[in-house]
Amino acid sequence: MSNQPVNKFKLGLITAAIWENNGFYSVEISRSYKNDAGDWRSTNSFSHSDLLNVSKCAERAETWIGRRVNQAQ
Repeated sequence: MSNQPVNKFKLGLITAAIWENNGFYSVEISRSYKNDAGDWRSTNSFSHSDLLNVSKCAERAETWIGRRVNQAQ
């Protein structure tokens, strides 16, 4: 696995990062937030209001991966 994702999808504070490892893909979904000191951090915990963007990012990641897999065949 490389140090950088092969693609990212971002909606609001939600990001889906796609990682490739020997032809296999994994997706990491996170939410950005500012801590009390004002520093940007990320979490893998989501509130109800985040879930629509989580699902949209997941769908975009699935579509992108599907196209890559189909191109490789």
